[in-house]
Amino acid sequence: MPIEVWTWPTPNAHKVHIALEELGLPYTVVPVNIGAGEQFRPDFLAITPNHRIPAIVDPEGPGGQRLTLFESGAILVYLAEKTGRLLPADPAGRYRALEWLMFQMGGVGPMFGQYGHFHAYAPEDVPYAKARYAKEVQRLHRVLDKRLSEAAFLAGAEYSIADIATFPWVRNPERRKIDLSEFPHVRRWHDAIAARPAVQRGVHVLAANQRVGGMTDQERENLFGNTQFQAR
Repeated sequence: MPIEVWTWPTPNAHKVHIALEELGLPYTVVPVNIGAGEQFRPDFLAITPNHRIPAIVDPEGPGGQRLTLFESGAILVYLAEKTGRLLPADPAGRYRALEWLMFQMGGVGPMFGQYGHFHAYAPEDVPYAKARYAKEVQRLHRVLDKRLSEAAFLAGAEYSIADIATFPWVRNPERRKIDLSEFPHVRRWHDAIAARPAVQRGVHVLAANQRVGGMTDQERENLFGNTQFQAR
């Protein structure tokens, strides 16, 4: 039976789309329009109490039992272990992949996300925040560039869930005013991953729903306002 993916076209969701495509696992897409507030629906909250996409439901989880799972990093680890792919089998390689997966989860995603918020969506100009996150985005690119000067992929010689987790955030660097010519090893890695057919299919999921331009007051409330802090 296919895995249900509750999702919307964001970098965190693209991680899961790409992994499923790379692994050849059958899945169905359950759109969760976060601008319309669908992340607060009871059926979605039954899967993830954190009302964030993505989340999955695997009807054939461990022991053949239904499994619900949220948090994109946890989902990537689960899918890799379910199939025995995209995560090195040797302990040292496994921990190297998990190390860079955590780097994305704790650094790249949050910092790039805050850059996007203050540069594109904040209701008022906050120069300090803009400068802080712009510098952090540059710094994280330098960290990635150094690592990728040492290895073909983040975990080493082989493509892994660490690369899958990081690529959707590094993709579209112009949105963060990043010139990848300044980070040649990141650019080499980016272009190699972008050329993979499974990656191209993964980022195409729900692409027609990708945000273009500004947002309405209701969308802003659903994404950033007090609605998210109400008890459910």
